[in-house]
This record gives sequence, structure tokens and C-alpha cells, in this order.
Amino acid sequence: MKENLPNYLTWSRVWIIPVIAALVVTPGDWANYLSAFLFCLVALTDWLDGYLARKWQVQSDFGAFLDPVADKLLVVVLLILLAIQAPGFLMVLSVIVIVSREIVISALREWMAGLGKRDAVQVAPIGKLKTTLQMIALLFLLVADPGSWAYAIGLVVLYAAAAVTLVSMIQYLRDAAKALR
Repeated sequence: MKENLPNYLTWSRVWIIPVIAALVVTPGDWANYLSAFLFCLVALTDWLDGYLARKWQVQSDFGAFLDPVADKLLVVVLLILLAIQAPGFLMVLSVIVIVSREIVISALREWMAGLGKRDAVQVAPIGKLKTTLQMIALLFLLVADPGSWAYAIGLVVLYAAAAVTLVSMIQYLRDAAKALR
């Protein structure tokens, strides 16, 4: 059981995405609060699965694959739903930047791995900052109604996340180009 718990935690993040998504489109403050609460639990399991895998030395190739997929699925699904609910130019632009970056960098990592140059596009500190800002933005956007002060904070953090996301993508592309020379 101990060997599989980190992967079970990661799978739980994937399976809860439809529940959180359903709550996001359900009207009412209770749905906002419950979606934000579940999102916090998901964020905790994201930290916990990696911590346990390292502590117990049970890291796996499958876990290394599934962990970022679970994160990206959660972020992309929630951003798209939130943009549909309260579309605005900067909101939609931010979502397009973030989703596009995730697709481009995932494809870049796959391509570089196929060339035997996987190390050229490893997770960088800016990628961790991007993820942190996205998660903070999502928490505020989930818990608040559009037009509220908390939602405005979420938007500002989302715009910052989109800017960092764009810089991150450029950095990864530049690193890949250097490795191909």
C-alpha cells in the first residue's frame, strides 16, 4: 500500500476534477465554497504525493508522468469554466496564454525526450512560480463571485500568472533551442 499511496493521491486529483467542475457551474455561495475547499484539498494532495514518494523512496515513472498531467487538467478545466462564466478580454487572453503554454511545453518536452535531450527542458523555478500563482488565482476565483473584491484579487493574480507563464514558455523554448545547436 505504501508504495502506491502517492500514485493513489495523484489519481484522486484526476477523479475529483469533474466534481469541482460541476460545483463551479452550480449557482450559489455553497458551491463556491465547496469548490474552493476541494481545490485546497487537491492542492494539498499535490504536495503530499510528491513528499511521500520522496520520503518513502517510492518515486515511479508513472507518478512522474501523472502528477503534472493531473495539475494541468485541473488548471485548464477550471480556467476554461471560469472564463466562460465571466468572460472579459484580459481573462480570456490569460486563459489562452496559460492553456497554450501548457500544450506547447508538454509537446516540447515530449519532442526533446525523443531526441534524448529531456534535461534541456526540466522544471525550472519560474515554472514553480507560474504554478503557484495559478493556484492562488484559482482559489480566489473559485471562492468569490465576479465583481467582488476577492474575485478582483484573483484576476490580478491570474494576470500575473499569465505574464509569468509567457516568460516561462519563452525561457523553455530558448533552453530547448540552445540544446539543439
